[in-house]
Amino acid sequence: MARITGSYPDDLDLLIEGAVEAGVFGGKSDALREFVREYFEDHENERTAAAVALYERERITLGDAARLAHVDRWTMRDILCEHGVELRLGLVDEEDAAYEAEAATELEFDDEPADNDNSDSQ
Repeated sequence: MARITGSYPDDLDLLIEGAVEAGVFGGKSDALREFVREYFEDHENERTAAAVALYERERITLGDAARLAHVDRWTMRDILCEHGVELRLGLVDEEDAAYEAEAATELEFDDEPADNDNSDSQ
């Protein structure tokens, strides 16, 4: 889990403290995590923009970008192309390989022959 340090207006600090004292949140960290989570849930474009920026700066993989943007990998590739971001192809590390392997196991293929009518009539 990452740690951040920041400043915000005194009024917001008082509201957060009051919410903690009222039992709305377990602590200031819980409140801030909830605020950030809700922001990105409510602001899809900003969430996607953040994922694109991180991918473009080679901070995350395609899979990570898709997860952060709440889309599948194919949609994320399209989004990156729309933003003019060059795709990095190939596996980055073991974690990326494991993600790809897991995604492959979720694929469904139709193993049934295309013409089953002959087998039913015999």
